[in-house]
Amino acid sequence: MAAPDGTLNCEDFSMFQDVLKVMRNIDDRIVHSLNTTVPTVSFSGRVDASQTCRQLYESLMEAHLSRDRAIKTCIAQTSEVVGQLREQRTKDGDMTTVKLLRKEQTKLKLMRSELNVEEVVNDRSLKVFSERCRTHYTPPTVK
Repeated sequence: MAAPDGTLNCEDFSMFQDVLKVMRNIDDRIVHSLNTTVPTVSFSGRVDASQTCRQLYESLMEAHLSRDRAIKTCIAQTSEVVGQLREQRTKDGDMTTVKLLRKEQTKLKLMRSELNVEEVVNDRSLKVFSERCRTHYTPPTVK
């Protein structure tokens, strides 16, 4: 997972959220995408709705996996930093280290909460997708 320019900044939570916002564009615009690509009954003969729904589903899944990997990668990196700061705190107990540890712990909690946000965004998108495409395309079942 990376930002559009190929970089992911896990150190700055605001930048991290900005990257996620850009990556969530497909989910934010799912209704518009479905309205413009999936034909109504009167136009069903002019467009292959099953192919269109399949392509949209694949794009959604790719975006969901990409964001999930990004969030989990940043959580792992931040967890590692928290672990290092905990060790450093036990060694010297410096107040600067304690403040930095609290800051990193807060960032870690915020990143973990992004996993919950991601779950809600994914569920909403898949619900809208299935409402519009259920007669045209059935996604494979995930085991």
